[in-house]
Amino acid sequence: MEKYILKLYVSGKTTQSEEAINNLKDICKHNLHNIYDLHVVDVIETPEIAKKDKILATPTLIKSLPSPIRRIIGDLSDKEAVLLGLNLVPVVD
Repeated sequence: MEKYILKLYVSGKTTQSEEAINNLKDICKHNLHNIYDLHVVDVIETPEIAKKDKILATPTLIKSLPSPIRRIIGDLSDKEAVLLGLNLVPVVD
């Protein structure tokens, strides 16, 4: 199975940023298990990366692998929408 490459862009250590990080980690834990690499990028600390990747709003999640590339904007609290964006089927606990 191909590994998921995920990059989450956040703005500082705000409540919204923390919620997006926690929501994504929960989704990865329950749905991707050990087949993902997650990188969190703070656009305040590294604005050049945000500019290069054309990030206009935060939080933004980019799935670069497996293809196709997907962008999801928001706090990632809508688990079904995130799973759909990642081309995943929800795991029933």
